[in-house]
Amino acid sequence: MPADQSTPLAPATDRSTPVSEQERAFSAVNTAFGSLGRVCMALDADFRILYASDLLDTLLGPATATLARGNPVESLLGTELFGTDGPLRRALLAGEKREGWRAVLQAGGEPARLMSVSAAPLKHDRLGVCDVEARYLVVMRPADEATVEASGPIGGFGLIARSKAMGRVFKLIDTLQQSEATVLVTGDSGTGKEVMARIIHAHSPRRSGPFVAVNAAALPGELLESELFGHVRGAFTGAVRDRAGRFETANDGTLFLDEVGDVPLHLQVKLLRVLQEHSFERVGDSQPRRTNARIIAATNRNLRKLVADGLFREDLYYRLRVFPIDVPRLRDRREDIEPIARLLLGKAGARAGRALRFSPETLRALLSHPWPGNVRELENALEFAATVCQGQTVQPEDLPPEVLEGAGFGADHAPGVDRSPDTESRGAAPDLGPRRQGAPEQRGALLSALEAHRWNRLETARALGMSRSTLWRRMRAHGLE
Repeated sequence: MPADQSTPLAPATDRSTPVSEQERAFSAVNTAFGSLGRVCMALDADFRILYASDLLDTLLGPATATLARGNPVESLLGTELFGTDGPLRRALLAGEKREGWRAVLQAGGEPARLMSVSAAPLKHDRLGVCDVEARYLVVMRPADEATVEASGPIGGFGLIARSKAMGRVFKLIDTLQQSEATVLVTGDSGTGKEVMARIIHAHSPRRSGPFVAVNAAALPGELLESELFGHVRGAFTGAVRDRAGRFETANDGTLFLDEVGDVPLHLQVKLLRVLQEHSFERVGDSQPRRTNARIIAATNRNLRKLVADGLFREDLYYRLRVFPIDVPRLRDRREDIEPIARLLLGKAGARAGRALRFSPETLRALLSHPWPGNVRELENALEFAATVCQGQTVQPEDLPPEVLEGAGFGADHAPGVDRSPDTESRGAAPDLGPRRQGAPEQRGALLSALEAHRWNRLETARALGMSRSTLWRRMRAHGLE
């Protein structure tokens, strides 16, 4: 499930020139941190950059520090951490500091740099030397292999994560920024393999060229051959004109070949030739054509097993697997579930113009579910929850039933249900309990109440004198979902 990319720096808006004492104060801080190889930035209350270290020029090119002043901090570090719902912005607004987070530093067309980021509210000195507009301090240093292995969350490349496994994936992507090597992305369905491919392309020397995607599993062999290599007029029934294939349209860019494990054997030979010789023929044509498209392939199948079973060519396998990247399953990196869920909920809420949050019980349910559909399933579940949620807090009953079942919460054990004796005895509310599950009179009374309130669960629960959690549990018990 991918976030907004960082935006190029624009010239700073006009600001009054700081007094010399303030300039000298930041220069001293700049020198101190610079001696340790750290970049420091001071931000105002709107998270715009007031001051930036000259070390930025070394990392991202001349005049970067000057251009950064007056721009939002997310122009350098992206919206995943410092956007409106970014966790670092929220922490700073709450007066808290954060240390050792990971972010991708990028400006303009310069190569991105993986950084270790710490941020804290700025305490002003008693002499009044610091700029009174400065509210927050951000300190960064280039992240090495050791820091990527740390436990701090990672934001960048349009993603946010906390696990060591995804830290290693980010590091691999970072090393590819000056490479045009063929990449094989593996992982279960829904882990975000195409997202990874797009990120690799967007941070590669081919980023100004096209990104062309084709799904090998979505087309039969005959159509897939024409889709990849094109055809000439009269090559087959319905070929009324010449047509360029994906290898031609991806020239100077990247061809993403998804589900490559489903490519038929007879096409694997032609694909191997393209990888080896960078040439091919259109269907029905004998004229060789050249392509310089970079190949990124992806699959959720075990190619080694396919090779052993004779279903995939071994030479093609090794041609594709020049630079392998394996995207771990979501259940194998549970520490990523919460930050990803918060990011996706923020996006789903923003589309509806709402600010949504999770209840503690809902987070427990999300963390307990095995997520067989990985990030795609999580995104769909939160889109569903944002749609049915009546207030600002997503409750467990707002999640799809299969999520609660997968998390181990049965109909009689839904989280957030108050089982005290007096909970459902208020007023003259009818007894709709599932003691005799499926009893016609109980089901009929519940159905009548729902229909009377047009299936609005909040209004129905109020009329029956029970919580929405209890109503949801009763509806499930009687098959009224």
